[in-house]
Amino acid sequence: MKITASPDYIRSLEADVLARTLWGEARGEGEAGMIAVAAVVLNRVARARRKGGLWWGNDVIAVCQKPCQFSCWNKSDPNFKGVTGVDTADPHFAAALRIAKRAVRGRIADPTGGATHYHALGIAPFWARGKTPSATIGRHVFYNIEE
Repeated sequence: MKITASPDYIRSLEADVLARTLWGEARGEGEAGMIAVAAVVLNRVARARRKGGLWWGNDVIAVCQKPCQFSCWNKSDPNFKGVTGVDTADPHFAAALRIAKRAVRGRIADPTGGATHYHALGIAPFWARGKTPSATIGRHVFYNIEE
């Protein structure tokens, strides 16, 4: 007998992982910055599904936790312990969870121009060389990069 999870249960798991990602990556960026990072995750999911899968995964959890993609999930990152232990007593996480719940239900607008990548201002990652940013929101620069 195959046991399957309900769509509501899957969305709640996705919202939790996405909220932890938003907290780890953009808690200092306010609602606009967290929405922008959520849009990047959702853009990656949508692009992977359109293309029949991409290396970064094709669902919210796989995209968020793909090694070396969202640094807060890297065990060596200073944010990792916080990401795995934070709860709604932290006001930034409570906000991230509200945003994530809306995001997994398709209820946020994408302010990034379809971005699939981003980095903090002042950092110059190799993958951004020669690329034109699609948006700058807070202290993050966003790029819509075709894979």
